[in-house]
Amino acid sequence: MQSAKEKLSNMASAAKEHVDIYKAKIDEKVEKATARTEEEKLIAHERAKAKKAQAKMELHEAKARHAAEKLGAKIPHHLVGAHQHGMNHPGYGAAPVPENSYPPAGNYPMNRHI
Repeated sequence: MQSAKEKLSNMASAAKEHVDIYKAKIDEKVEKATARTEEEKLIAHERAKAKKAQAKMELHEAKARHAAEKLGAKIPHHLVGAHQHGMNHPGYGAAPVPENSYPPAGNYPMNRHI
């Protein structure tokens, strides 16, 4: 189900990209028609290229977002928001080590002096 949803979302994003590119081409033609100098025509062309690049970037961002949504849907719901105790939990393990202590504190094999 999620794959089909992702595929449809990608197709909709691709259609939006094509519309945006088409709009950029139309805007470029209008700007070139109203331009009086070659520099203005060149600027119109550069704007159209920037709009096309923007549309492609938005397509790739949307595809990445759709893939992330698909992966997010695969996470078991009983784990979402669950409180997991880890090594960096405040109440876990030994007391904090002072920053400038030598020899290094802790009961680790690499820190033991023989």
